[in-house]
Amino acid sequence: MEDGLKTVIGRILKDIRIDLSDEFDKNFERQGFFSEDWARRKSPLRPGGSILIDTGGLRRSVQSKSTDESIAFYSSHPAAAIHNEGGEIKVTRRMKAYFWYKYYEATGSFSRKKNGERRQDKRTVQLSTEAEFWKLLALMKVGSSIKIPKRQFLGTAPEVEKTVTEIIEENLIEYFNHLDIKQK
Repeated sequence: MEDGLKTVIGRILKDIRIDLSDEFDKNFERQGFFSEDWARRKSPLRPGGSILIDTGGLRRSVQSKSTDESIAFYSSHPAAAIHNEGGEIKVTRRMKAYFWYKYYEATGSFSRKKNGERRQDKRTVQLSTEAEFWKLLALMKVGSSIKIPKRQFLGTAPEVEKTVTEIIEENLIEYFNHLDIKQK
């Protein structure tokens, strides 16, 4: 009987791990944490694009580990905590240098007329908006704060609890039904 119980607990943990891994991954497709939408972007970079999906590194970094009695979901991505919980980051000299680099990169891509003036085509207008964004960041003082909104993709939620409860109930019902057959 005890071996059967260990087996059912193992199956429950495996099912929870698979189902929740899938649900946490779907948060990136939903652009929100289950039914709670993520804050929209304020930057002109990738307007209308996916939130938290640039290279896909954050999404791929979500992992889980389990023991005989528990499961833990985590991410080793350096930006995971600030995105999942929100908060503020302090501007450093190194960040300012990066912002200036991105500004010069954006301004160097402008389409120009023969006389040197910028063209007013869609791409150049988008790049000028992007360049202004990087310039505003680059002009921030060292030590000032940038607010990162909470865009949770891991954690507890009513949907998580519901999924876990359903999996436990299904596996226990199956276990007890199988137990009745063996005893008869």
